[in-house]
Amino acid sequence: MTRVLVTGTSGLLGRAVARLLHERGYTVRTLQRSAVHDPWESVQGSVADPDVAARAVAGADAVVHLAAKVSFTGQWADFVATNIVGTRQLLAAAQHAGVRDFVFVSSPSVAHFGSSIVGAGAGTADPSRARGFYARSKAAAEGLALAADSPTFRVTAIRPHIVWGPGDTQLVERVVARARAGRLPLLDGGRALIDTTYVDNAAEAIVRGLERMDHAHGQALVVTNGEPRPVGELIAGICAAAGVPEPAVSVPGWLARGAGSMIEKAWTAAGTRGWVRDEPPMTRFLAEQLSTAHWFDQRHTRQVLDWTPSVSLDEGLARLAEHYRTRP
Repeated sequence: MTRVLVTGTSGLLGRAVARLLHERGYTVRTLQRSAVHDPWESVQGSVADPDVAARAVAGADAVVHLAAKVSFTGQWADFVATNIVGTRQLLAAAQHAGVRDFVFVSSPSVAHFGSSIVGAGAGTADPSRARGFYARSKAAAEGLALAADSPTFRVTAIRPHIVWGPGDTQLVERVVARARAGRLPLLDGGRALIDTTYVDNAAEAIVRGLERMDHAHGQALVVTNGEPRPVGELIAGICAAAGVPEPAVSVPGWLARGAGSMIEKAWTAAGTRGWVRDEPPMTRFLAEQLSTAHWFDQRHTRQVLDWTPSVSLDEGLARLAEHYRTRP
C-alpha cells in the first residue's frame, strides 16, 4: 500500500483528497497547522519548518501538497514564507527521504494576466505577470516544483479552477453572506463566461495525477468541470441553493476594478495595524475574475489523467441545496 502525505487538509479540497485516498486504500498521513481528529496519522506544524517537513515525509512514497496561504490581501512576506519557502522545504525534504512522486496543487491564476481566457490550455506560470500576491507566490512555487521533476522524483502540477462545494468558505459562504446582506453586485451584468470545479471532481483529478504520474509528470494541468457558464448564472444557482436572494444590481467591470485596487490598498494598510482580519469586499484581482471570461480546453487534461468529472455542475448545485436544507 502506497503511503501518501497530504498537506493542507484543514481546507475543503485537502480534506476531500485525504478522504478519497483513504477510501481507495492508501495509507494517508496529513500535515496541517491545527490539530485534527481523523482516521489517519497526522503531523501538526508549518510546512515551512524543515524539521516538521522532514518528520511529515518520513516513510512516504508520495506527497500531495495543498498547503498554502490563500487570500486576496496580506503582506508579501507571508505569502513567500508559506507558498514559496514552504514548497521549497517540502520538496527538499521529500527528495532527501526518497519520495518517488510529488503532486503540487497549483492554481490557474499563475498564468492569468488580467485578460480573458477563452478555451486556452494551461499556459506557463509567470510570477512577474500573475495578478496579486497569492498568484505570484503560487507561480514561483509551481516553477520550483516542476523544475525538480526527474525520472527518480516525478512531479506534476494540478491546477483546479475555482473549487466549490458544500462547506466551502472561500467562494460559497462569501457569496451567500453578501447576497443575504444585499452587498453582492454583478459586474457587467454577470455575463462573463467562467468555468468552475466541484470539489469531488477536483479531488478525483488530483488523485488521478498521482496515479497517472507516468503520463503527468513534468506537466501543469488545469482541471475544471468543463461546463462554462455566465458568472451571474453560477451565482444565482448558489444563492438559490442557500435560499438567499440573487444579486439585482450590476456594476461596470472597469469601475469595480478601479475601486478594487483602492480598497485592496486600504485593506492591506488597515490589516498591518490590526484593524481588519477578514477579506475585503472587492479587490482588483477579484473584479477581474468576475468580469472577464476564463474557461479552459480540458481535452489534454482528461487524456493525460484518463479521467472525466463525475459530478456535473447541476448535480453539484443540487448537493449544495441539500447541504443547506439539512444544515441551515
